Amino acid sequence: MSRHPQVKWAQREDKVYLTVLLPDAKDAKVNVYPEGVFTFSALAGAENHQYELKLDLFEKVNVEESKLNIGVRSIFCVIVKAENGWWKNLLRGSEKPPHYLKIDWDKWVDEDEADETPDVNTGDMDFSQLGGMGGMGGMGGMGGMGGMGGMGGMGGMGGMGGMGGMDMASLMQGMGGMGGMGGMDMSGMGDMGDMGDESDDDDNEVEKPGEVEVAAKDVQKTEAAPSPST
Repeated sequence: MSRHPQVKWAQREDKVYLTVLLPDAKDAKVNVYPEGVFTFSALAGAENHQYELKLDLFEKVNVEESKLNIGVRSIFCVIVKAENGWWKNLLRGSEKPPHYLKIDWDKWVDEDEADETPDVNTGDMDFSQLGGMGGMGGMGGMGGMGGMGGMGGMGGMGGMGGMGGMDMASLMQGMGGMGGMGGMDMSGMGDMGDMGDESDDDDNEVEKPGEVEVAAKDVQKTEAAPSPST
C-alpha cells in the first residue's frame, strides 16, 4: 500500500510553490498537466516504500514555464499559473485539505503584502532536472525533422557522364535560358572535326615552280610530235 508524503505550499500572484518532503527519494517522478493536475511518485526508506500523491490544483497552470528541483531531502516545484491571480486554496473544491498538506510559512506572503516582499530566492537551486515532468513530453514532436531524407534525390547528377554523342544544335536550343547565347548558330560545329584533314590536302596539292615548267614542256612536245603514219 502506497503512502503520502508531506507537502507544503505557498503562492504568489503568478506562481505556486510546492515542496514535497521526502528525504533520499528514489526514482522520483513528477507530472504537471495544463488542466491543473499534479502527481508525484517515488521510493524512499530502507525498505523502499512506495509514496504517491495526486493534487487537483485550484486553476489551470502553464506547464512549459514551470520548474522542478530534486534535492536530497525534498522535491521543490515552481508551478506557474495559467492566469495571474490569487487562489483561495491550493486545491479545487470546498473539501477540507488532506492532513499531509500544510502551508509553507517560510515562503508564505499575504496578498496585501506581496508588493513589499521579495520573491523566493531560487538562485542556488538546479532546475535542469525537468525530464521527470511528464506533462512536458510534448516536446518530442521535433522528431518530424526526419523528413529531410528526401535530399537523396541529388544522385541523379550522375547523368552528366559522356558528352561525346551530344547533338550540339539540340543542346544549345535547350539552353535558351543562358543569356546571350540564344542567338548563336552552333549547328555547323558538328563538321569542325574534318577541317584539319581538308587543310592538309590543300597543302599537299600545291606544286613547286619547277614542276610546273616541266609539265608545260611535256605538253608542248606532245602537241608537236607528228602522228604516226598509217
